[in-house]
Amino acid sequence: QVQLVESGGGLVQAGGSLRLSCAASGSIFNISAMGWYRQAPEKQRELVAVISSGGSPNYADSVKGRFTISRDNAKNTVYLQMNSLKPEDTAVYYCNAVIRGIATTWKSYWGQGTQVTVSS
Repeated sequence: QVQLVESGGGLVQAGGSLRLSCAASGSIFNISAMGWYRQAPEKQRELVAVISSGGSPNYADSVKGRFTISRDNAKNTVYLQMNSLKPEDTAVYYCNAVIRGIATTWKSYWGQGTQVTVSS
């Protein structure tokens, strides 16, 4: 059984910062890409940032220069540092990871989501 547990969401004023964390646990053999997605009310879930197992990041244009994704492979954890937050960043943020379990093949897993609210 593999789980992703997120933390770090909350309420912040525009221009502020938040750091999200997502830890993978369970019967893990290997982790490939890890990333963050978000879903605002009445909108589709969208990619925010993704990072490869080797540490190469990619970002949505809307967050480039403001958000930084990183990972700690020893801790099976991915982070999202969010700076210069804007009201339009308000959404539920979901962690995603492609994981090979000890007794399973590669699968995509999702966290439960954490709310980020940016007030103007």
